[in-house]
Amino acid sequence: MGREKERNNSADEVNKVDPKKEILSWILYIGFVILATWLILHFVGQRTVVDGRSMNDTLQDGDNLIVEKLSYRFGNPQRFDIIVFKPYEDSDELYIKRIIGLPEETVRIDQDGNIYIDGELLEEDYGKETIENPGRASEEITLGEDEYFVLGDNRNNSTDSRTERVGNVSRDSIVGKAWLRIWPLGSFGFLTHQ
Repeated sequence: MGREKERNNSADEVNKVDPKKEILSWILYIGFVILATWLILHFVGQRTVVDGRSMNDTLQDGDNLIVEKLSYRFGNPQRFDIIVFKPYEDSDELYIKRIIGLPEETVRIDQDGNIYIDGELLEEDYGKETIENPGRASEEITLGEDEYFVLGDNRNNSTDSRTERVGNVSRDSIVGKAWLRIWPLGSFGFLTHQ
């Protein structure tokens, strides 16, 4: 009986958990999860919701997207990429549009809605309809070395680079590339850019 009691006591000591170590372990675990989440959201990707109809028919009002942030850390945005950007300095608001003009190019839209890049007609079919108002692009716009010209796919219902409000989009204001539609589930899938 004495040996059995000794065995039970040593088993209890083994199963006994030090509360300080357990609390420290949980604090470290929660801290790691918070740090990993922050790193992912800050450097890798984030979720955003499409608000409005400026990208119809490609994107719909209420679509939930994952914005991928890594590719622009290692490469440059490309023509026809769908980007998420801050339209004004110190803005919390995000816009989503398609890149049409690249740095140091000239962009002009004629009265028939044709887009010209460096004087040559741009072959593209992303626009939902013919552009009715070229806005500031009725005159040739020369982009700076870190500026992009963006348009919504719903060309006649989009506040984009044709307006003074948005103007040319600087590289620093680009958050990332729209990458994956996660909602609604019926439209789940990767977005095509080129």
